[in-house]
Amino acid sequence: MNKIYLSTVGFCLLINITFAQSVKLVYKNKNASTDARVKDLLSRMNLEEKVAQMRIFHANLGIALGTDNKLELKSGIAERLRYGIAGIKNPGEFLEPVKAALLNNQLQKYIVTHNRLGIPALFITESYNGVDAQGCTKFARPINMAASFNRDLVHQTWDIIGREARIRGLHMCHSPEADLSRDPRFGRMSEEFGEDTYLTSQMIISAVTGVQGDFKGLKSTHIGAVTKHFAGYGQVLGGTNFAAIEISPRTLIDEIYPPFKAAVQQAKTLGIMASHGDLNGIASHANYDLLTKVLKNQWGFKGYVVSDANDIARLNFFMKVAETPEDAAMMALKAGMDVDLYSDEAYALLPKLVKTHPELIKYIDAAASRMLRTKFILGLFDSPYVNLESVKENVRTDKALAIAKKMDEESMILLKNKSADSSSILPIGLSNTKYNKIALLGPVLTDGAKADFEKIAGNRFVFSAEKGFDLTNREGDVPKLNTNTKPGFDKLIAMAKQADLCVLFLGGDEFTAKEGFFNNALGDRASIDPVAPQDELIRQVKALGKPIIVVLKHRRTLSINEISKTADAILDCWDASEFGDEAIAKAIFGLINPSGKLPVTVPRTIGQLPFHYSQKEINFKKGYLFIENGPLYPFGYGLSYTTFKYHNLKLSSTAINPNSKITVTVEVTNTGKLTGKEVVQLYIKDLIGSVTRPDKELKDFQKVELKAGETKTVSFTINPEILKFTRADMKFGYEVGDYTVQIGPSSAEGLKSNFRLTSII
Repeated sequence: MNKIYLSTVGFCLLINITFAQSVKLVYKNKNASTDARVKDLLSRMNLEEKVAQMRIFHANLGIALGTDNKLELKSGIAERLRYGIAGIKNPGEFLEPVKAALLNNQLQKYIVTHNRLGIPALFITESYNGVDAQGCTKFARPINMAASFNRDLVHQTWDIIGREARIRGLHMCHSPEADLSRDPRFGRMSEEFGEDTYLTSQMIISAVTGVQGDFKGLKSTHIGAVTKHFAGYGQVLGGTNFAAIEISPRTLIDEIYPPFKAAVQQAKTLGIMASHGDLNGIASHANYDLLTKVLKNQWGFKGYVVSDANDIARLNFFMKVAETPEDAAMMALKAGMDVDLYSDEAYALLPKLVKTHPELIKYIDAAASRMLRTKFILGLFDSPYVNLESVKENVRTDKALAIAKKMDEESMILLKNKSADSSSILPIGLSNTKYNKIALLGPVLTDGAKADFEKIAGNRFVFSAEKGFDLTNREGDVPKLNTNTKPGFDKLIAMAKQADLCVLFLGGDEFTAKEGFFNNALGDRASIDPVAPQDELIRQVKALGKPIIVVLKHRRTLSINEISKTADAILDCWDASEFGDEAIAKAIFGLINPSGKLPVTVPRTIGQLPFHYSQKEINFKKGYLFIENGPLYPFGYGLSYTTFKYHNLKLSSTAINPNSKITVTVEVTNTGKLTGKEVVQLYIKDLIGSVTRPDKELKDFQKVELKAGETKTVSFTINPEILKFTRADMKFGYEVGDYTVQIGPSSAEGLKSNFRLTSII
């Protein structure tokens, strides 16, 4: 009894001593402030431990789950983790969620118990259209999300992404992209939210706040966002990945910066990723003005700045602005790069460099502090592991799948719905008796499309389905165009002859628009015409006298002149989710009414580029010889199965100053026979400025649902802040003058009225 009693007393004393030690270790005290915990932990770290918090490596170097469900680390991984690590990219990406969580728990425990101070690691993913990992919900891509013009739906989508990532043991995502899509040659176009500054800013706010759980969810249920690529990455010259970026300082401030600034100041993004490219000759990863002066000092960004893959080292061997790898590391560190992604020839060199460059310590301390702060915000020191029992029931939930389907439905754009006799072919209707045999044909038809159409339409119709030919040889790095299309082409024509109605699946796929990775990969194009004999296919099917509905699937804007001229109807679906074909069938048979709008301008030819709607007014003075002037379809355009009338535009005042606001109202009436949703868009045009001004700029939008015959009054507030721009004196501010407000269904049409900014003070 005495022995047991003494043991108990001894155990209690040990617990009390441990508790007292943990209280002294401020960084382990969850009741201490984040700043205090960071300061305390940093003070206890040696140089190697600090630098370890500035490096990320990829799990494919040797992290796996064995057949016995035990963590396996290949040679060299233990050494990489000796002093801890900032983070690891994509651990468990090829495992189903429960197994991934099991792996990540073991990996985190190994890291925490094998570095001196018990510092946990970040596990990082990508999330363009859902968590980039096995077993998670797959959503439509960001360009689709922008086409929905639905802020709340985008927020809900990214909320699910954040939850599904965290439940499998992940903490950050290298997403979303705040770049603007203004060059469809660029293969990564669909990863972005379109060409417009305001629309992209709104989508970024929705995405970042969604994935971060409105910041409140970061402790346990959601993950942090790394908004990228700062800045101007979508404007690479020639539309080719890694090319130079030339953007005027005024355009940079007025058009390129705002989505990133919104991510930092309004959405509180935890991370920012720098751009692969340079910016007017200054490599982005060595750009002090960009990363420190603007991002950290002017905007107050408190998170960490991470490199794009290997780009710090590339300052030396690719950008050639640093003479040695050591110079590259010092250059990036002093510019404001906090974390090195992947390279073993950049920040890995810092411990040795400090011996001869002791001034680097203050930069290392600042960078390591930013990473530690992120980990405290994410609650990793207090709760580093996943509850395995809750994983399965929280991934691919009914709600998640329903949101994915809703995004498909709301992002679909009806570009055309008029036959030669001016009648509308869509919707067909489930009781239709005109079209009994329907052929689903074309090179971007997916395997499950026929089953999805049968599921939606029942046995009332007879469906046939044939892809015919692939657009390319489907080789990942450098795909080649398919030159053996005739057998499949002939089969498509033969099947079209037997049909009453042809639904042609045309456009592009994951091989005709993709990322051109650094080594031996291409993903950009010198043309935006549809590849392979797609134009000829639609011409020959039309020659048969068959009505044609085109389902357009693609990841870049295409100059669809022949398709636009020949098709009776066009449903632009971009790159929808795993349920995309189901949404397409619903739209064709009238179970849903398309309500998407174009997030980009569709040009007639690549020769019109640049061609975003908000260019300077003077850019639209002249067209080109031998082609019709203007876009094929304007930004913000999208039809419905019903019609809408705009009327009774009113301004609460025709004068505004920096201390006042104007309320704008317009009545929108559904003049058709079906319930529909309309995106009411507000544009502002500065009539006279000290510098040449955009033709017009989107400043707000609302998506409203109207029943047949219903009228709603839509209200907007013109805040004077939205009238600021970079003036001739290079100061960002107001100018007295006249403005036109336009409210309508697209950038190309609407009701207009004028107001005046009467003073600037």
